[in-house]
This record gives sequence, C-alpha cells and structure tokens, in this order.
Amino acid sequence: MLMTDLIAKKRDGEELTTEEIRFLIDCYVSGKIADYQMSALCMAILFRGMSDRETLDLTMAMMHSGDVVDLSPIRGVKGDKHSTGGVGDKTSLILCPMVAACGLRIAKMSGRGLGHTGGTLDKLESFPGYNIAIGEKRFIDNVNRIGIAIMGQTANIVPADKKLYALRDVTGTVASIPLIVSSIMSKKLAAGADVIVLDVKCGSGAFMKTEEDAYKLANGLTRIGKLAGKKCAAVITDMDQPLGCAVGNALEVKEAISVLRGETKGDLLELCLTLGSCLLVGAGIAEDKEKAEAMLREAVDSGAALRKLAEMVEAQDGRAEDVYDTSRLPEAPVKLEVPSEVSGYMRHIECEKIGLISMHLGGGRATKDSQIDLSVGLVLHKKVGDRVEKGESLATIHASTEEKAREAAELLRACCSFSDEPVQRPTFIKAIIQ
Repeated sequence: MLMTDLIAKKRDGEELTTEEIRFLIDCYVSGKIADYQMSALCMAILFRGMSDRETLDLTMAMMHSGDVVDLSPIRGVKGDKHSTGGVGDKTSLILCPMVAACGLRIAKMSGRGLGHTGGTLDKLESFPGYNIAIGEKRFIDNVNRIGIAIMGQTANIVPADKKLYALRDVTGTVASIPLIVSSIMSKKLAAGADVIVLDVKCGSGAFMKTEEDAYKLANGLTRIGKLAGKKCAAVITDMDQPLGCAVGNALEVKEAISVLRGETKGDLLELCLTLGSCLLVGAGIAEDKEKAEAMLREAVDSGAALRKLAEMVEAQDGRAEDVYDTSRLPEAPVKLEVPSEVSGYMRHIECEKIGLISMHLGGGRATKDSQIDLSVGLVLHKKVGDRVEKGESLATIHASTEEKAREAAELLRACCSFSDEPVQRPTFIKAIIQ
C-alpha cells in the first residue's frame, strides 16, 4: 500500500478498508509513515469524516497498538467513566466510591491535568503518599479486595493515540469527531471495563462549545462503544461555569469529600447520581434509574461511599485518616476574599478563564513538565443565577503569595458579569444517550 494513495482516497470522500486502517496505524507507530503524511490524512478525515465502520476500525487498530489490560482476574462486572474535561471536575473522586459501595467493580486508569482542565491523578496526590503507580498486579488485587482502584495509565497503553494526538494538536485537526471518538474509546477499550459511562461536557469551559457538537460526540462515542461489545452510555452536561465551587487540586478533593459526607448537594451530586445510575443499570445491579439513584443515595447517607474512598486511599499508600480529616490535606498560606464591586444577579462566568486562573496560581500545567502546587486554587461563593450584593465575596483565592492572590482576584472579577434582573439557572443535565 502507498500512503499517498490512501490520502487521496480519503480526500475524495471514499471509505478506507479495515486492512488500510490497520496498515496506517501500524506503520505510523513504527515510524514508517512520516508526520507530514499522517497530518494530511487527518486533515482529509476532518473534512470528509469517517463511517461508523471506519471509526470502529480506527479505534480497534489504535487500541491494539500497545498493551490491552486484562481485567479477567477481577471478579464481577467492571465499570469505568470518562469525562471530556472541564473546570472543577472532581467527579471521579465522588462517583467511583459511590458505585463501588453499591457493588460495581471500579478498575480505573486516569490521567493528569493540562492547561485549564484538572487531572484526577493530581487531585488524588493531594492525599500525602497516594501511589498512582502501583502496578497491574496490585491494581487487580486491590479491586478484588476492596472493589476500587484508580492509578495512572501504563506507559504502553495506546501509543498510537499519544503520537497521533500530539500531531493533531499542532496541525489544526483536533476537532474531527471520528478522531476524537477513536482517541477516547481506544483508551477506554484498552483499559478493559465492561460498562462505560461518558460525561460529555458542553460550553465555554469545555472542548465542545455547542450542544450540537456535544450531541455529535456523545452519539459517536456510544455507537462505537456498543459496536465494540460494551455497555455504553453518555451524559451531556453543562460546562458554561465550573462544576461545583472548588477549582484546584486539594480544594476539589475537600469538596468531593463534602459531597460524600452528604454535606454538599447541587450539580456535583446530581451529576454523580446520573452517571452512577447509568453504570449500575448497565451492569445489571439496578433495574432502573430510580432504584439506582436510591442505592447511590443510601451509599452516601450510610457513610459507605466515604469509607470506600478511605479504603482506596489506604490501599494505595495514603492515610485513611486524611479522608476523614481534610485539614490534613495541603493548604495554601494565603487566602484572599474577592468582594463584588456591584449588586445584581450573576449572569455569566467565563469558565475556561477560571480554570486558567487556577493554573496561573500554580494549580495546573502550562506544559506536561510543569510542577504544580496542590494547595492553590479558588472557591466560588456565587454561581450563575445567584443574587450578589456589593461587597459580598464572589470567591476565596488560595495562593502561595499575596501578590499572586491579588492578581488572581482582579482576573476573577473580570470573569464575572452581572444583570439587574433575575437570571435563570442553566439546565445542567442536557441529555442522556443510552
């Protein structure tokens, strides 16, 4: 096969065969196809698209480009969750212990944050000693013993995606739905779960800015998951403002624990109940959404979900007592309130910029090699639709220095806009795609 022929074929809107797609991925990973040729193909895919069969073939070829995790030694049904990324997204820290307390096995491999979005591994490392590199055997043993483990991806999981995403990032081809679907689903399938729920974020703080694009992505993800033989559902959720109130690693852990204690309700709990219901129904543990939600609420009310988080932290070299006493988690030396300069109703929060404020405070990475400060970030006191009085605090900045705190406060004020008239709160759960 000649790469030039395959580029021309896709350029002209024709479908690539299964064998051609396997050839492309195998040769690209081995270095036999140059970056400039693969970037031309990605641009052709961006404009011409791919059929479901092509997208599935691409997903499976990428999945088999490296290690595929064998979870067969784990007893019972295994579940997994993926989020397309957003600001303040600490969902895994709440959802995974909740569903594990209901009997679903959670064997999850997660990633770190980059840019304005946070990473589950960084948040978990807010627990002193938490080990994200426990190895596959211990990972499986922990899931069999306590029902839950979250660790970093192994180095050779879907190497094709690592190489291809880096290329797409610098060639303007990230936005292709088939390429996004194959990127996400190749990693989820390689991780070995039986039931998968996908949290597709939509809005100014998400990669998918419009509901239309979010629907396209969610439908593509679920179709490919089902074609690959998995129970798969997607939930489209609002990311026009941060999820919950805390943005920043240790701060988000504290908020997640507050939800597991039953102290914090709102959008975070709503999301975890929705995602958790999809997992429990898909796994056959609950008959329907209502019974699943009742099980999940009981896991919180009884303390079982919080105990499951403590068990996981302890099983991965952290201290269970840090789950029960969050004052032991990293704390920033400077805390600064941000008083509102006007009265009115919160009309809009520039979500992505809120994430960037946390990053500039030191709570996120500008590059993959950036060192992060787990203690810094911000906690919002007002969200869209809330009444605000002049002088009332919009947020608390947690910073390493007074200067950084003051800079963040000015940036935060610029992110908020107000209305004299009441503002309707946005619909949080946009759609559930089974």
